[in-house]
Amino acid sequence: MEDNIRYTNRLIKEKSPYLLQHAHNPVDWYPWGDEAFEASRNENKPIFLSIGYSTCHWCHVMEKESFENPHIASAMNEAFINIKVDREELPGVDSLYMEFAQSMISGASGWPLNVMLTPELHPFFAATYLPPFRAHGMMGLSELIEQMSETWNNEEEREQLENQSNYIMQLYAKSFPEDSVGEILYKEEAIEAAEILFRMTDPVHGGIRGEPKFPLGYYINFLLTFSATKKDSRALFIVERTLEMMHRGGIYDHLGGGFSRYSIDENWFLPHFEKMLYDNALLAKAYFEGWQATKKPLYKQVSTEILNYLIRDMMHPGGGFYAAEDADSEGHEGYFYTWPYNEVMQLLGDSGKIFCKYYGINKDGNFEDRNILHLSTSLDDFAEKNGLNFEEFTSLITSLQRKLWAAREKRVHPHKDTKIIASWNGLLIDALATAADPEDTQQYLQAAINTANFIKQNLFINQRLKRSWCDGQVSLNGVFEDYAAIIKGSITLFEANAGTEWLQWAIDLCKIVDELFKSPQGAYFQTSTEEKNIILRRCHFSDGAEPSGNSLHCENLLRLYDITHDDLFLSNAEGILKASEEQIRSYPVGFIYALMNINRFHTINRTTIVIALNKTSSLKEEIAELLYGHYIPHKSVIWRREDDVALLELIPELKLQGPINGETTLYICHQGRCLKPLTNLTEMKAAAFE
Repeated sequence: MEDNIRYTNRLIKEKSPYLLQHAHNPVDWYPWGDEAFEASRNENKPIFLSIGYSTCHWCHVMEKESFENPHIASAMNEAFINIKVDREELPGVDSLYMEFAQSMISGASGWPLNVMLTPELHPFFAATYLPPFRAHGMMGLSELIEQMSETWNNEEEREQLENQSNYIMQLYAKSFPEDSVGEILYKEEAIEAAEILFRMTDPVHGGIRGEPKFPLGYYINFLLTFSATKKDSRALFIVERTLEMMHRGGIYDHLGGGFSRYSIDENWFLPHFEKMLYDNALLAKAYFEGWQATKKPLYKQVSTEILNYLIRDMMHPGGGFYAAEDADSEGHEGYFYTWPYNEVMQLLGDSGKIFCKYYGINKDGNFEDRNILHLSTSLDDFAEKNGLNFEEFTSLITSLQRKLWAAREKRVHPHKDTKIIASWNGLLIDALATAADPEDTQQYLQAAINTANFIKQNLFINQRLKRSWCDGQVSLNGVFEDYAAIIKGSITLFEANAGTEWLQWAIDLCKIVDELFKSPQGAYFQTSTEEKNIILRRCHFSDGAEPSGNSLHCENLLRLYDITHDDLFLSNAEGILKASEEQIRSYPVGFIYALMNINRFHTINRTTIVIALNKTSSLKEEIAELLYGHYIPHKSVIWRREDDVALLELIPELKLQGPINGETTLYICHQGRCLKPLTNLTEMKAAAFE
């Protein structure tokens, strides 16, 4: 019993919800750190590294089947030093060993990720989910323990194993040589890369062909900029098809708002029900910019519903947003979100029939005897085909949704991962500040400011950004993506007229980034110079569920150059684009956000808008509404007040762009070439927004 308490205490001290889920396992888990590494060396045992996250379905399954099994746990404790890692807290550890697993070891991909390491932290085996015992041709964890234990304790086989792991390390160290700097892709090559992307697009359901299907918000952002700058109608068609079909699918929460992480099928119907903050931040912005570009009300509605869901369900009272919600509740995946036919009819009465018809609900169910709400057609088409008045049907559906949502709120909610992760909050700050309606209550802009202040006050300590915060405790140092996303959100806050302090913070963070992460090649490492226990520092360029840190920061640097005209920002952006050229050329579809940056770099008429407010800030709301209601790709916005001394110190040339004759004045500039200053609202509309 005493041993079990000792095991428990190692993780019970942690604040990560994922580690706490495993704190009472009979497995003698260590957190990632010196204590575990020293134990591996002293006890001459290999390391069993298990990486997952709090809302990971198969992580829960493996825990229940294996890590809670006292016999398997005892064998693990005897053979290994066991380490649990929350991938969301330590993305540098996760990405490094995932890269090994995918490319060099066993082709493993996904979570849980289980990796065997030497005491020097060199990997020699990897797998994802393992059943407790061999099943369906899949190795069982008990079998792995036995095999690895025999190999490690055989001197000759262990030497071979260590030589293999050393060789893998050498290969990876050489795979990013110091002189691997290319050239920036020409704009024609970026266009060719977009053509490849078009060919991979699903013309029926939108998104990228195949399954599972991920709702990549930045894919929409790229297509919108491409459509606007290249005047390509195909890109806009894909945008509209994707936004429409994603909303119709079961991947969207039609009652509470927000998207699930991915769809198992190609038509967005069957989701993996967990909700991630980063997905919804990126998608809220994608739908909002889709509305700006097309003026289709549905897109703004979906953006609003996503942001309202996050503020309602995922916001910490002091500011900052939680990481994720689980797929499971009451022991079943998707139980919280799905409905039996009889329950819907009982709740909605006679109106239930039309509701069930609209949302595809039937007596037999479409998912494990229950129903996933989804749409086969748009609301206006459904009303027309069924002879219904559109306005009356819209009002009815809205009231019925509220009834079901109120009933759903009484259910047991899925587990919530209450970590506040810096990078994901940076993406949401950007989305909130972008979608802040100047004529509304400003709740989104205020939420963005509150979140940025929360990060600044709780996760920015001694001029260093921390990765995450939970229950009053911060985790380890932030990785490059954390800095890049917070810089992105800060720039957007500045452009939303939230104050010069956010531009200053973005610039200050850029200096810290150069100090901690910049590589000799010009790109940026994921982990900092101060990070220990990382056996190999890597520069990541490809975009996954989130844009890579280098993609985000390249955009930051180009934006800051357009705002300040400081050549250092442009030079650093060029360094990223040159360092990533070879990888982008080899597989452009994996670098969508990077392609958007290349498009921005080559767009010579990028727009910088300076609003020089007069003493009474006249036309402020009208100009803000113009900016809010129009899609202008690659724009930068500067709000200049006469008393903003800090801004004039940061950008001295703004002294020449003040109010003319005491009137609020609009300056529209394209790469150093400015049009005639405007003081008339009608002229402003014609010049910039029509």
